[in-house]
Amino acid sequence: MTGEATGLGQLALGQRADGPLLLSARWVIHDSPQGRRLIEHGEVVITDGQVSFVGRDYPGEVARRVDLGMSLISPGLIDLDALSDLDTTILGIDHQPGWAKGRVWPRSYVERGPYEMYSPGELAFQKRFAFAQLLQSGITTAAPIASLFYRQWGESVAEFDAAVDAAADLGLRIYLSPAYRAGGMVLEAPGEMRPVFDEARGLQGLEDAVAFIRRHDGSQGGLVRGLLAPDRVETCTGELLRRTFAAAEELDCPVRLHMAQGQMELDTVRALHGCTAPHWLAGMGLLGPRLIAPHATCATTEDLALYAENGVSIVHCPLVSGRHGAMLNSFGELRGMGINIAMGTDTAPPDMLLNLLVGLIGAHVKGPQHQTPTRDLWDAATIGGGDALGRPDLGRLRAGGPADIAVFALDDAIMTPAIDPITTLVAGGSGKVTRAVFVDGRLSMRRIAGQAEVAGLDLPDAQARAQAQFDGLVAKYPERSWQHPPLSDLFPPSYPLESS
Repeated sequence: MTGEATGLGQLALGQRADGPLLLSARWVIHDSPQGRRLIEHGEVVITDGQVSFVGRDYPGEVARRVDLGMSLISPGLIDLDALSDLDTTILGIDHQPGWAKGRVWPRSYVERGPYEMYSPGELAFQKRFAFAQLLQSGITTAAPIASLFYRQWGESVAEFDAAVDAAADLGLRIYLSPAYRAGGMVLEAPGEMRPVFDEARGLQGLEDAVAFIRRHDGSQGGLVRGLLAPDRVETCTGELLRRTFAAAEELDCPVRLHMAQGQMELDTVRALHGCTAPHWLAGMGLLGPRLIAPHATCATTEDLALYAENGVSIVHCPLVSGRHGAMLNSFGELRGMGINIAMGTDTAPPDMLLNLLVGLIGAHVKGPQHQTPTRDLWDAATIGGGDALGRPDLGRLRAGGPADIAVFALDDAIMTPAIDPITTLVAGGSGKVTRAVFVDGRLSMRRIAGQAEVAGLDLPDAQARAQAQFDGLVAKYPERSWQHPPLSDLFPPSYPLESS
């Protein structure tokens, strides 16, 4: 084995290496024909966009060698509910009830006429910034999710065209199309929320999403793929869902639909259809392996049995669920039922390792500790995501597969002493220990001396712009909040401000 010994800083950010690249580290995950294994002092060789070798003592010639030291080389993480805006759900941590804090449109705002609270340029920027945050957490494949609370109705084709450009520039594998809905919740009185529907608008959104997928599916060297994303189940009509799944069959793409995630949804769907959302879809014959269903924290035993029977994948987002007092019941039991579990972040920070830790805690609270070892969470964030997408090549690290790789440092002082690498990262890690990310063989992100760099984006400049954009959005909350209180009443500080 020859080749120039080099460091991450000497590789070209945003590009593939000029010839076979050998990465070595203390630990490597290998998805071998015999199953997933750990290799101590292992090597991975990337040739163009593929993994050409996983093991020890590579016998061939390479152009460059990078020793990553006390690190884990892992398959890239897969986020199927990936935050792709500047998260507003964090405003609900200390400020409740949600209906009084701008989380539901009041009738007065609807009658005035909902409008886009971001400009087209701001909508495009937030995708780019969010994609950079995902890469910094070791995420190589993402299905974007954004709030519709501040939108005129659904998501626009133009912003998703911009998202495709952002993914290509930064180097992120994505599954997406604009989200659409046939209805929304309207606040008629304090705590009194009712669904209001405009099915024609939802069907037009579906047509737009289908046309988007036809234009972009497989583009950017295969990094961009289609996924139909009707909004939460209570905002959909039966006709919209039937047409969605028919389109998914024709396009051969997944469908992501948020279901069984909260009491408001449960009450609304039961009032509209006389049953839970999974039972409603089952009655229409729409449950199946194409369906990816966040969050399942409000799923009944019968709902989960339907998921298992029909091959539905769940997206587990433990951090955002836990913030609102919800928990999967339970991770180990669902796996025991044969339900495929993938992972999502769905909030800020979009830190998958933090989500794995919260998921581990929730699993142990809800079920026996032995039922959910840390490796099961890691599998959900890799293999589970690939299986949910119908992509057995994703979420695995093996010869012949795509070179989607995340490297995590194990020598961070806060995690010392390190033990088993998976246990160390799940129990004590955060996205801040992501050392490098390769997507399709391209170096998309690296962290040197604690400073992250992402291809195609000036991070310090982008951070300042993101904060200013978020502050501008929050300033508009009184316009669409119940009785339009001043911002100081909507979101008071944790402690009173000291007067000068």
